[in-house]
Amino acid sequence: MTKAQQKRLVNWRLKVLRHEREVTQNISRTCRHFGVSRPWFYKWRARYAAHGEAGLCDRSPVPRQSPSATPREVVSKVLYLRQNDHFGPGKIGDYLRRFHRISLATATVHRILQRHGMARLPANQKHRQHTKRWKRYEKQQPGHRLQMDVKFLERIPGTRKRLYQFTAIDDCTRIRVLKIHDACNQATAIRFADEVIRRLPFRIHASGRTTTTSTARTAHSVDRRRTNGYWKRPRRSGERSCHRAPENARAQKPRILAMA
Repeated sequence: MTKAQQKRLVNWRLKVLRHEREVTQNISRTCRHFGVSRPWFYKWRARYAAHGEAGLCDRSPVPRQSPSATPREVVSKVLYLRQNDHFGPGKIGDYLRRFHRISLATATVHRILQRHGMARLPANQKHRQHTKRWKRYEKQQPGHRLQMDVKFLERIPGTRKRLYQFTAIDDCTRIRVLKIHDACNQATAIRFADEVIRRLPFRIHASGRTTTTSTARTAHSVDRRRTNGYWKRPRRSGERSCHRAPENARAQKPRILAMA
């Protein structure tokens, strides 16, 4: 019912009460004139005497007390799983049944989500099927494989000097070391390798290159032998650490360099 319809209904009920008080002064004749029952008249006259015109509005049909209603703690768990993990009604019911020992029907979960406006997820949060899921490249031992990358940064406004970001990421712990240099040559690559060895709390066994620049090949006691390591796009975390890496730096298959 719209606000306009509710207002017209309140005015009509107020007209019935005023007709009995000002015109007929008889409840039976007033009810017969408007086609309403006497209990109906007594009910709305009592509400008008207690709350004024606000009492003539329709009240919500929801009961004030519902012993079989879902507890608030369970409702909060349902909303938390929906908002943070983006679970559907069926998966939320299974999760609560398995980990919290709470039995909740799928229809009940759907009504809770619908009542709180969370029945439909935004487009950026919906599950998208993948024909082939990728597996993140990860080593089991810290220092077993280290990925290194270098790229130039945008010039600072008002200067003509170029800055280069050197990045090293451990494949196991995901610890990364970043360093900014004003040159990209063999000497800065050696200094960055020294910085990486000094900062990381474990011994480095191997280093991988994810850039086309020749300076990334330079490190302490580098063995130039190539290995036939299997490499996929998600493995190149060194490039993801660099903001807006150029396309030509991503085209070539990276080399794996052993490090003593």
